[in-house]
Amino acid sequence: MMEVRNRLRRAVVMALLFAAAFALPVSARVQNGAAPASREVTDETGRVVKIPQPVRRIVSLAPSLTETVYALGLQDRLVGDTDYCDYPADAAKKHKVGGAINPNMEEVASLKPDVVLVVKSLNRLETVRALEQLGIPVYATDPHTVNDVIVSMKKLSGVLGADDAGAALEEKLKGRLAAVHEKVNGVAVKRVLFAVWTEPLISVGRKTFIADVLEHAGATSVVDSKQDWPQFSLEEAVRLQPEYLVFASSHSETVRNDVEALALKPGWSAMEAVKKRRIAVVSDAINRPGPRIVDAVEELARQLHPEVFAEKN
Repeated sequence: MMEVRNRLRRAVVMALLFAAAFALPVSARVQNGAAPASREVTDETGRVVKIPQPVRRIVSLAPSLTETVYALGLQDRLVGDTDYCDYPADAAKKHKVGGAINPNMEEVASLKPDVVLVVKSLNRLETVRALEQLGIPVYATDPHTVNDVIVSMKKLSGVLGADDAGAALEEKLKGRLAAVHEKVNGVAVKRVLFAVWTEPLISVGRKTFIADVLEHAGATSVVDSKQDWPQFSLEEAVRLQPEYLVFASSHSETVRNDVEALALKPGWSAMEAVKKRRIAVVSDAINRPGPRIVDAVEELARQLHPEVFAEKN
């Protein structure tokens, strides 16, 4: 009887040891060795990208996308951005990976991002390919109009797992845009020259989202070009005689001082908009296809059509 009990005891002990020895490695494999979940998405350039789920670490290589990440409430997941990502103010405190054109690949890789966000019109294809070679997923956006920008942000919210925030942002921006449309509907459209640069004189083409901002604000560009950033002569600008000059700057007083200097130069002084100081200055949000693009529409519409925005008694 004693022998039977001993054998039974040894069998139980062996079974427990076997179970413990077997179970521990399985647990370890599940936690440490299993591939993380991922899903395939198609970005706005048509590329199919496999992105880990959930997205916990984001690197943005464009100021507009950094602003979008913040607008979606995902700033805690933003582990890196560019030297030019300065809005909101907290974005300037993020780990910097260099410029948008030539980011430091080692810096990007060291942050171990689940996804890197780029804009086709800003970031280089070489950057995308280099990141792909490092095995880092890259999602690209490519908006060309104000509505494109809003839709693009909504799509990105789904990619990053913030669908509800994306839907709320879309509804808010569309509502504000509709309010501007209601105000400017029926008013005379202003002919404007958007000056990207004055020496040499560079403006915006018809297919840029900035030209579309002008349209939403009750304006139209006097420049009719298929190029995104056409350069043309001052003589041509004088011949076109825009009703307003539009500049983008965070410092409106600096721009107005620059206009005073332009007024003293041959050519510029022959432009009616300069003579009458019909100048509109909007924030640099107009240069960024992100959540503040509607801010730019509102700012410009108020300056070009102040009569329809005046508060009624």
